Amino acid sequence: MVGAESLSSDEKEVTPNGVEGSSGSGSAEEQPEGEASSEDSSSSSSEEESDEEQEEKESPPYCNESGGSCLAPCERCRNENDQKEQVTPRRLAGGQFMVQLEAEGSYQCSSTGLIFEVTGRARITYSLLSWSKCAQLVQPPWIVGGPLFDVRCSAPGALRCIQFPHCLCLGGQGAAVAFKVLHIKGGGAAIEPSAEFSASHVKWVVSSLSPVGPLIHSQEPLQYHGAVILYKAIDEHPSLSFWVYLATNNDSFIKDISKAVKHSKRKFVQIEKPPVCQKLLQEGKKYRLICEPEAEITPEEIEFVDGSLLKLKSYFEVYLEKPDDFTLSLVEQDSDETVWKAKLRERDWIHYEQNKNEQKRSTGSVKRRKPALSILEEEGLHSKKQKTGGTADEMGAKSLTDQQLLVIAKLLDRHWREMAIECLQMEMKDIDDIRAMEDDVTMQKLLVLRKWREREQGQGTAEALQRSLGEKATYEILQALQGFLAQS
Repeated sequence: MVGAESLSSDEKEVTPNGVEGSSGSGSAEEQPEGEASSEDSSSSSSEEESDEEQEEKESPPYCNESGGSCLAPCERCRNENDQKEQVTPRRLAGGQFMVQLEAEGSYQCSSTGLIFEVTGRARITYSLLSWSKCAQLVQPPWIVGGPLFDVRCSAPGALRCIQFPHCLCLGGQGAAVAFKVLHIKGGGAAIEPSAEFSASHVKWVVSSLSPVGPLIHSQEPLQYHGAVILYKAIDEHPSLSFWVYLATNNDSFIKDISKAVKHSKRKFVQIEKPPVCQKLLQEGKKYRLICEPEAEITPEEIEFVDGSLLKLKSYFEVYLEKPDDFTLSLVEQDSDETVWKAKLRERDWIHYEQNKNEQKRSTGSVKRRKPALSILEEEGLHSKKQKTGGTADEMGAKSLTDQQLLVIAKLLDRHWREMAIECLQMEMKDIDDIRAMEDDVTMQKLLVLRKWREREQGQGTAEALQRSLGEKATYEILQALQGFLAQS
């Protein structure tokens, strides 16, 4: 078996370091053709996220019941990859996907469209990121060409190439388009060459693993596969209010729309209508939304641009006084051709009210769920109270021993340097000094932990290390620290 099947909701796995986005500063540095970065890369630190953001990342931005993307490209683009072996990813917490590939070959993820070329067995985890958080890294003449992903691999050397889906319809004009990829590394980024591109994908030879996404440069007007995303406002008023978004067929773009609507002060429900535009969208052209019977629509028209890098996305607001059935049509202003059309009926959203209470209970249970860190802290402290009749602080808990720190050092993953700087407040100079005098990586980690313990001045306890590592600690580390607490 090549790919793992999706887990049910009660089987969903939890990974310690789900990453939603990466931050960086400065513009991307373009690399010449044929050059690839050989430096060790690491994704930049993820921002702390609320429970609502974590819930949002549990689902792809627009998917069908099987978890696959509804936003399929045109027939010609899709047929090109029909021969690829399809794998169904396992869904992990934090919006991550995982596939276990058992042999050499090319495999396409059924949910994201990513294609992985591997030379042998590999476990690949990946998550969808937002381009708007990396806007300062994309400089003209380059523009966004498709979704941005953070990809990890258990055997980095086995992952030879990644093919990223792009949102263009080349229409036989591929010679006029140049593709590269933006490779985000640490505090900056580099523009790296693509190996080749097809009607649907951009191929990149893996240089190192961190957030990567396709870029486009073209002297000619670009044509995009488009999608229309509908949301209805939920309130007690009998009138109807909708937000209608015009987007490229780019999962990162559509995810940003979902997040913007979710964080609005108003409550909305997404209306499930076929989203794919029947006519290609062209940058710079104007489109208007028409309603039958007539409704108030603001603005009257929208000039289409790829808004992937924009934090605020443009949309039409539709207002109807009476809750009757109606038809929405998106029309290209110059040609008056219909790009997209859908009929909306009351039953498209009426069931939401019936299920709202159940949804609130479900959402409430997720929000009230305590993270593993809090649970383990409570269990550890409760155990100490039972044994000693007081908390660790009250009884003067002992600092972690070298043997205990060595256990933690062995559990730290390859991002331990970032964790030391972010969570343990270490300076890069301290880490460089330690690496200069000690070659063994495990011993380097131990020396960093010892330096943290010394700085704590007798308070370098298991509980203190839990607090310092916070959500960055893996479940295995938390279990080890809980064991140390129980021994105190």
